[in-house]
Amino acid sequence: MSAPANPARGEAAIRVAGEMLALRPSFAALVAAEQELGPLFALVERAVAGRLTLGEIVALFWHCLRGRPEGLTRERLGEAVTAGGLAAATPVLKLLLGQILAGK
Repeated sequence: MSAPANPARGEAAIRVAGEMLALRPSFAALVAAEQELGPLFALVERAVAGRLTLGEIVALFWHCLRGRPEGLTRERLGEAVTAGGLAAATPVLKLLLGQILAGK
């Protein structure tokens, strides 16, 4: 089990297979996400326009995961996000995108 998310550090939490996992938009995580998804400002613009894909959301979450549990794959993370629904993922996404824009 990973340590709980720390909002003071800009972290968010998401439930995966009954476990709460922390997402931290660190410099390294955002650079990795940007290498895969393209410029972060464009990612934010797509999100604002409602054009962010499920794959992009999962990719951002994957790169921001802090202390990945053993055996967790990106596919399992995607399945958990899908199972939880976009309504549950949206506040997490909003927090991460806010950190991308505002910094911490």
